[in-house]
Amino acid sequence: MPEYHGLPPTFDRPGETALRRPDRFPDEGMLPSTAYQVVHDETMLDGNARLNLATFVTTWMDDHANRLYAEAYDKNMIDKDEYPSTAAIEERCWQMLADLWHAPSPADTIGTSTTGSSEACMLAGLALKRNWQHARRAAGASTEKPNLVMSAAVQVCWEKFCNYWDVEARMVPISDEHKVLDGHDLASYIDENTIGVVAIMGVTYTGMYEPVTEIAAALDEVQRTTGLDIPIHIDGASGGMIAPFLQPDLVWDFRLERVHSISTSGHKYGAVYPGVGWVVWREAKWLPEDLVFTVSYLGGEMPTFALNFSRAGAQIVLQYYLFLRLGFSGYVEMQKSSQDVALYLSAGIAKLDAFELWNDGSDIPVFAWRLRDGHTSNWTLYDLSDRLRMKGWLVPTYPMPDGMSDLTVQRIVVRNGLSMDLAAQLLADIEAETAYLDALPSAMPVMAPAPGFRH
Repeated sequence: MPEYHGLPPTFDRPGETALRRPDRFPDEGMLPSTAYQVVHDETMLDGNARLNLATFVTTWMDDHANRLYAEAYDKNMIDKDEYPSTAAIEERCWQMLADLWHAPSPADTIGTSTTGSSEACMLAGLALKRNWQHARRAAGASTEKPNLVMSAAVQVCWEKFCNYWDVEARMVPISDEHKVLDGHDLASYIDENTIGVVAIMGVTYTGMYEPVTEIAAALDEVQRTTGLDIPIHIDGASGGMIAPFLQPDLVWDFRLERVHSISTSGHKYGAVYPGVGWVVWREAKWLPEDLVFTVSYLGGEMPTFALNFSRAGAQIVLQYYLFLRLGFSGYVEMQKSSQDVALYLSAGIAKLDAFELWNDGSDIPVFAWRLRDGHTSNWTLYDLSDRLRMKGWLVPTYPMPDGMSDLTVQRIVVRNGLSMDLAAQLLADIEAETAYLDALPSAMPVMAPAPGFRH
């Protein structure tokens, strides 16, 4: 045999030829190329992100964005003294959003970037609580037992906020008649300890908008009869980057004086890779000064209001890139394309005898459907999710929130990158797998929901 003087082939090198203990820190390292191959092969077992119709999070950006991402991934957003240009970009972005959301004077608003809309919601909730506390103390009243009113269909971040910061979550149940928080019976949930009401522009479960004007009108009536002036926070995680472009005449934002703050997710329909979110206050006075810290140990005096300290600046650069790259008209085109795909899919699913739409995707490009009553007792939507997963599609099935928890739905989130051709293939697969399930013998078992499922 000839003597071999090169490196062993990749899969014959140490690190590839023996099982590793996943619960132990490795004793020795390995070649970079070997470590790369090990990690690459493990992540190969993940699903295809482009076919994940459960997530709202961006899974595709163009090559220019990818290049900017690589150029900026080492920037720490908190270090505004070292990265002043990125800090200026951050400020420009939230001022652009203030303008997009019709703030009376965008230059006089205040905002910040976050790691996502969940952190943005928590910062807005903290501001609501602190403003309420200040007002109560000024009136010589107790600051115990604050509460926050919201739909039972809120995203879990609001339950976290209430749990973590000792605020009572007053959940308004949904029903067939009131599919979202719409102001109905709102007064019965409000008292002097209410720090605010959350209105959702794009409910996680179904994608539907909550009618902010009706909620504001109900709160106007509460103020008229009780004197309680209750602010609104808009959870615009998705709709905050859809409504301005697809429903520009819909009044939901800072055009309503009762709306004190709005949050959105840049990595959802802002179309940036995760993770970046934004929160903006209508006027600077609605963000209490005692929530803002000033630090000097990075080389310069800088204010910070965030749950995290060090975090990536690259996504903020990407958000600015997209604002410049697309402009208003480009965002209209991009979001309209996603909505067209959603309407195409929902119309196709509505034609199938097995299903009944909950909504059609005409708010944000998200829609849900149920199994039609009486269609079958032989299979459930969980079985259909399982069949679609075999084709590579991730289409979630889950129970609705309190008030309708006996109802199970499926949901599709259409994002930039799901083309009409892919949508046609998805619809064909849904039709084929539905027909397959309908043809099963009646004794076949049905799937159960995964343990611990949470939207």
